[in-house]
Amino acid sequence: MNKVLCILGPTASGKTDLAIKLAQHLPCDLISVDSAMVYRGLDIGSAKPDAATLQAYPHALIDICDASIPYSVAQFRHDALHCIEQSIAHDRIPVLVGGSMLYHRVLQQGIAELPHANDTIRAELQKKADVNGWESLHQELQRIDPVSALRIHPNDPQRLLRALEVYAISGKSLTDHWQEQQASALPYSFINIGLHIERPLLRERIAERFIGMIQQGFVEEVRAFYARPNMHANLPSMKSVGYQQVWQYLDGQLNHEQMLEQAINATRQFAKRQMTWLRGWPELHWLETTDSRCIDTIISLIS
Repeated sequence: MNKVLCILGPTASGKTDLAIKLAQHLPCDLISVDSAMVYRGLDIGSAKPDAATLQAYPHALIDICDASIPYSVAQFRHDALHCIEQSIAHDRIPVLVGGSMLYHRVLQQGIAELPHANDTIRAELQKKADVNGWESLHQELQRIDPVSALRIHPNDPQRLLRALEVYAISGKSLTDHWQEQQASALPYSFINIGLHIERPLLRERIAERFIGMIQQGFVEEVRAFYARPNMHANLPSMKSVGYQQVWQYLDGQLNHEQMLEQAINATRQFAKRQMTWLRGWPELHWLETTDSRCIDTIISLIS
């Protein structure tokens, strides 16, 4: 069976660097698994590889969509499977690299068939949130679907509403739907690599990287989107971690210091949620980010 390598890990753990090193040792094709890098112009804030790196080591599924057009997880699965098939057809190894855990999961496990949205139920849930706060709705989700509650943050109203809406409509939680849904049979063997990094080091890296992004012109990058009439704060591209906080700064909701603090904290929370996903990942091969033997270990897994 053809092997597909997946490199997973929290933000700032060194996934891209590891993928590039692999490309120097193996006949592989790099495929991005990042919900922000798909958008053209989301360069600095998504930590997208620079133009010179992408020219030397091309990544599929980067810069494939305008930031004003939402890109769905279903579209990602379709596009990623096409890239995998093309890579294998040329006798190469597909290497999927990125931290969008939902993308990885849907690619490998398929997409659950969920009930269509119900405006009445959604309005009732929104009213509850307006009266009691989002934390109360998150507590309700913890009661009915503790697995989903672990990965859906109380400050993520869109996903929180959808999870509760699905349960109200069907009487089954999102987790129940996922477990009932049979994964599409794929003729591949997925080898999942999880990058581990000590939490203090990761927190330090996240802060240093975001400050570096600001110095590189991140605010100006977001300002260009802010000026576009077809862009707004609720688009998935602008709700990405970092972009959301800089947009709020440009909108006068945050001062510069608040923007820095909230963006760094949001990124650290995002990394924490990524690690929660990874701890429950089946058959994950953990590697230390700082381990100089990572490449040899991965080559042995592929062989």
